[in-house]
Amino acid sequence: MLEGKSIQTQAVHAGERAPAAHYRPVSTPIQMSVGYVHPSAEEMDRIFAGEEQGYVYPRYGSPTVAALERAMATLEGAGDAVAYGTGMAAVHAAILGAGACAGGAVVCAADVYGATYALVATTLASLGIRGRFVDVADLEGVQRALREERPAALVCEAISNPLLKVADLPALADLCGAAGARLIVDATFATPYLVRPLALGASYSVHSATKYLSGHGDVMAGVVACSAEAGRDLRERQKLLGANLGPQEAWLALRGLKTMPLRVREQCRNAQVVAEWLEGHPKVARVYYPGLPSHPQHDLASRLFSGKGYGGMISMDLRGAGRAEVFRFLEALDLVQPATTLGDVYSLVLYPAMSSHRALGPAERARLGIGEGLVRLSVGIEDPVDIKEDLDRALRTAL
Repeated sequence: MLEGKSIQTQAVHAGERAPAAHYRPVSTPIQMSVGYVHPSAEEMDRIFAGEEQGYVYPRYGSPTVAALERAMATLEGAGDAVAYGTGMAAVHAAILGAGACAGGAVVCAADVYGATYALVATTLASLGIRGRFVDVADLEGVQRALREERPAALVCEAISNPLLKVADLPALADLCGAAGARLIVDATFATPYLVRPLALGASYSVHSATKYLSGHGDVMAGVVACSAEAGRDLRERQKLLGANLGPQEAWLALRGLKTMPLRVREQCRNAQVVAEWLEGHPKVARVYYPGLPSHPQHDLASRLFSGKGYGGMISMDLRGAGRAEVFRFLEALDLVQPATTLGDVYSLVLYPAMSSHRALGPAERARLGIGEGLVRLSVGIEDPVDIKEDLDRALRTAL
């Protein structure tokens, strides 16, 4: 084909269009192309029409992203999974997919990630979608809100951010079913290792794949697991909204996903050790961790998570601390890193008032129980002895 062509043409086309390989790589390859050529225009037309599987343009789907989606659908026991560029894009997509629209409503757990709270309270409100916030631990209050609002969806977190409340997913699913609402569960903190929300009646299971699924602090991604029918709807919306995940990011997330159960198992074990130790520390006023008998949903968490652990997240109120003392604590840490993320192999600490819940004012945070001395700890896979040593030194230095 290229014999006799100019060097300019050869430079563009040489090495491309290799013959079909008679081997299969062990690791899923990264396919970066934004265009795909097919043997006939008729075949391409059928793919565009959704009559045949294939790829034509990455906003419509791409091979490496599809590999991650298949993996997540398998782990979630779902009919489909759709990947997004961020976790918040996944949350937004699930709410729209559930049927939220102007004149309608969404009921949302009050104790959720700050950006989710702001999405419901501001962005959705500006589009004419009412948002009502409830304590999902108060099932009577949830039932009342569902009855009065008749919402498209109830949004909650399996383990809430940052107070680590555990949602009674089967009970919430029953309430949603009776009210004709979809249950959307952000399962980022729990991961499929601990719970599969769809098996308990949820319509959508959402993850910030940036966190535990990827697990190494090097990729931003989101994913929604759902039924095959809901997946088709999400993909049609994605073609228009364009919140797609790129192939490089999909490959990194898929690579991380392979060790997710091993990492989360270790993080659960470490967090249990650290939480029990923190509960007796003189510089800590209160520890929030579902694995502690003092946690109000400890028994519920034991049932939901089938004894596999209670997650890798801990929150704690530093005794007598405000903003200045928390800042000193963050700056005194060495092994544990103060960073605005979680679920990594590294142990990480975050100040919700400064970052994850900054969009909420001090009064609103206080109403939700997020005090000025609250710190959130994501326990990594280091030796728990070393984690405790670093935390103890920083606590005694700062307070």
